[in-house]
Amino acid sequence: MVRPNQVLILFAHPALEKSRVNRHLIEGIHGLDSVTVHDLYEVYPSFHINVGFEQNLLLQHDIIVFQHPFYWYSSPAILKEWQDLVLQHGFAYGQGGTALHGKKFLSAITTGGDAHAYHREGHNYFTIRELLVPFEQTARLCGMEYLPPFVIQGTHQLRDKQDLARHSKDYLRAITALRDDTIEWEHLRRSPHFNHNLDQVIKTQEASHRG
Repeated sequence: MVRPNQVLILFAHPALEKSRVNRHLIEGIHGLDSVTVHDLYEVYPSFHINVGFEQNLLLQHDIIVFQHPFYWYSSPAILKEWQDLVLQHGFAYGQGGTALHGKKFLSAITTGGDAHAYHREGHNYFTIRELLVPFEQTARLCGMEYLPPFVIQGTHQLRDKQDLARHSKDYLRAITALRDDTIEWEHLRRSPHFNHNLDQVIKTQEASHRG
């Protein structure tokens, strides 16, 4: 039996009680086998990050996910603090820093603005992929493969429970497929976003059984 990939969700939301979309996403994947949901604000309310513990978590997992709202074209503060402290020279990069080599890295983000706001004629000018370049370069420096991001946009306009349920189902499908390695990797690497067309990115059960 093939060992499933171990997936680590580093979740950062400073006001989860006020969140609708991220709360639905995280509730949808809670309890999945081989998936660790690590809520940084819950574990470190005073920002006193246990570097050794966090590095051991990284070593134990194959796929690392940063899940967070896209605050000011970046992440909530605790995730930046986590990067500054945990991704140490000699561990994550630099001489001898090969601990994360070969792992895969995924950004799973939500944006208040819709997709039209993220292009040259839009309010934010840059595309999501362009704005996520610091995360991509972090992954590259650490020897990880940066995957096309899982992006949910226009969250300020999301009011329909069916839309929330659809996004939650898509996220569950994506995380499960990463865990089970049922991804059409070449198609995913060509996609702008992970959830651009999940039916093409994720292998059907019949195809995955054929190997």
